[in-house]
Amino acid sequence: MKATTNNPKNRSEAESRKDATERRTTVLLIEDDENITDALSEYFKRAGYEVKAATDGVAGVQMALQERPDAVILDLMLPKMDGLAVCRELREKAPYIPILMLTAKDDVVDKVLGLEMGADDYITKPFSFRELEARLKSVLRRVRSAAHAAEDDEAPIVRGKLRIDPVKREVTVGDRQVELTPKEFELLKLFASHPGRVFPRKYLLEKIWDYAYDGYDRTIDSHINRLRAKIEENPEKPQMVLTVWGIGYKFNDEFC
Repeated sequence: MKATTNNPKNRSEAESRKDATERRTTVLLIEDDENITDALSEYFKRAGYEVKAATDGVAGVQMALQERPDAVILDLMLPKMDGLAVCRELREKAPYIPILMLTAKDDVVDKVLGLEMGADDYITKPFSFRELEARLKSVLRRVRSAAHAAEDDEAPIVRGKLRIDPVKREVTVGDRQVELTPKEFELLKLFASHPGRVFPRKYLLEKIWDYAYDGYDRTIDSHINRLRAKIEENPEKPQMVLTVWGIGYKFNDEFC
């Protein structure tokens, strides 16, 4: 044992293994079904992920805030606090953790509610583990690509009193800093980057949510309403993000 410890080659290999472990993607499973949790944990560990698990909504929120995982896989039906409430709280306190929601209900209403609460994607039970991993990778890619794009070449966007810093992912209106969820931030950045351009709801679903399905207009409208409540002086009479009736939304080009 002593020789192994002092061998530079072995020490280097050990450090490399440690570095590889530290770089592993951490996934938090919030699921009350022990069989599903055990099966998913085994699958993702074999696939090279580090896995944490919580069996109720309250514990899930606490663990997410303490551990800061790279992603959360969240069941909709949970004891103590349901998945929608968990999603809402995480979006308020840890807005940049990607969330993939599991639902046993094949119902558009549940999917829309999940997206409105800030989930990045959803998958309906029963599902294959490979499909779940593929969805997870897709969510992580979107989040990371957005972060890299911001770091690479995006200067702050200034529109009147509004200032958007894509690198720091910060938004200020005058002297007031505004806390936005990832989806709200991406919507505002898209609008402010193209003042006067009208964005149809269908385009926004495909661009921001990576969805191309009908029936999700409420998701867009809910996010716009919450965004206006945070940035507009009077959300009932918005001056920045304007509605183009029957089509979608645009950023007021008078602020250029």
